[in-house]
Amino acid sequence: MSEYERDARRERLGALRESGIEPYPARVGPRTPVAELRAEHDAREAEALEKEPVEAAVAGRVMAHRSFGKLLFVDVVDDGHALQVSGRKQQLDPETFARMRELDIGDFVRVEGVLWRTRSGELTLDTRRLELLGKALRPLPEKWHGLSDVETRFRQRYLDLLVNEDARRIAVVRSRVVSRMRRFLESRDFLEVETPILQPIYGGAAARPFQTHHNALDQDLFLRISDELYLKRLVVGGLNRVYEIGRNFRNEGISRKHNPEFTAMECYQAWADYTDMMELVQALVVEVAHEVHGGLRFSCRGHEVDLSGDWPRIPMRDAILEATDGTLDILADDDWKAHERRLGLDPKPTWAQFVDEVFSERVEPTLVQPCFITQYPKALTPLAKSAPEDERLVERFELFVGGMEVANAFSELNDPDEQRRRFEEQGRAAAEGDDEAHPMDEDYLRALEHGLPPTGGLGVGIDRLVMLLVDAPSLREVILFPHLRPEQS
Repeated sequence: MSEYERDARRERLGALRESGIEPYPARVGPRTPVAELRAEHDAREAEALEKEPVEAAVAGRVMAHRSFGKLLFVDVVDDGHALQVSGRKQQLDPETFARMRELDIGDFVRVEGVLWRTRSGELTLDTRRLELLGKALRPLPEKWHGLSDVETRFRQRYLDLLVNEDARRIAVVRSRVVSRMRRFLESRDFLEVETPILQPIYGGAAARPFQTHHNALDQDLFLRISDELYLKRLVVGGLNRVYEIGRNFRNEGISRKHNPEFTAMECYQAWADYTDMMELVQALVVEVAHEVHGGLRFSCRGHEVDLSGDWPRIPMRDAILEATDGTLDILADDDWKAHERRLGLDPKPTWAQFVDEVFSERVEPTLVQPCFITQYPKALTPLAKSAPEDERLVERFELFVGGMEVANAFSELNDPDEQRRRFEEQGRAAAEGDDEAHPMDEDYLRALEHGLPPTGGLGVGIDRLVMLLVDAPSLREVILFPHLRPEQS
């Protein structure tokens, strides 16, 4: 913003106050939402409006201003819906006409008037009375220009929403997705609950946490990386179907698919296993896609994604074998460091992290159509039940669509002794340098000793699901206020 424009707007603000006009009044008079007014009168012809005049009042933000001497036109926008407002010098007192002419883009106004149509057929409210509801001291950007404004869009999301229709559309779609998800789960008798965000022991995922300190208790706490262990405690307590939609926090890198804080839905169902969770998440994603697109086909990163039919189930071992031309069997007792060097991957401290890296680099980008990757190695998943057919594997799946993971699920491990052994193995992995290893949680083990019924658990990344459905290039497009580097002065 130029100093000249800033000073000019402040001069107009001062002039308003000197004339006795409050530029930020406390009350808004009666008004009709612009969307409602247009729905009722958009179909009426000019002759009908002349024969039966319609008086109305609207309020909104000035988004365009045009002057033709004795005739003014102002576009007023209310909740994304625009209405043209006119001001005729011969029908307004000089003070009101002058005030309308001095309006700035971004000002908030309330206008009372009579509906008419211009020669071009535009429905217009002819002003009889004008009130200023809020003076804007900074101008709005006319539009964004390419990549140079990407960071500004995310840093000043309020401006992005005002001038970028796609940003507004994504925000609306995200809200609809979350609402539909809640209705879906509640129709299946899931109970929405809340679990702690500040946790004395983080857990439920492989991730580094954010740490903080509670002064009154003189206690170190962690921002949760997952709500899994608390939700399973509720199943122990007899709440057989529970879910939570909330923020998780992971102290990790930032990419188009990762943000340090993100929104997830986790649900747990007693008397179920991971195959039940497959059926649940497929039904959920299909219902949400219908909500957004009205069907099951949509574009994503240059591909047409089709959610119809049965989604294939592919064991992780098979997927990696195919991606490495049969040279890497994750269940074979080979020198994995040699495979790491051969594949040109960055060195990892543990075998489990190496397998995860191979899958992420070689397999994940190819999974455009929906599919379930199943049967994960036990070392990758310390909270899942072992697969009956092979003790080296667990009953886990991840759902991939559009080349990225959007959901993760297990048959939950409910054997407290086995869970303790898994936690101890994670402790050894941490000693070897795995900074994402799961910590020991004695209270959770105590809960398991009271008895957890056979349970299926599911987590869905809401940010990624919305990113997929709106074909956004990165999570930053679907998170209203993504994390950014500190702004440089």
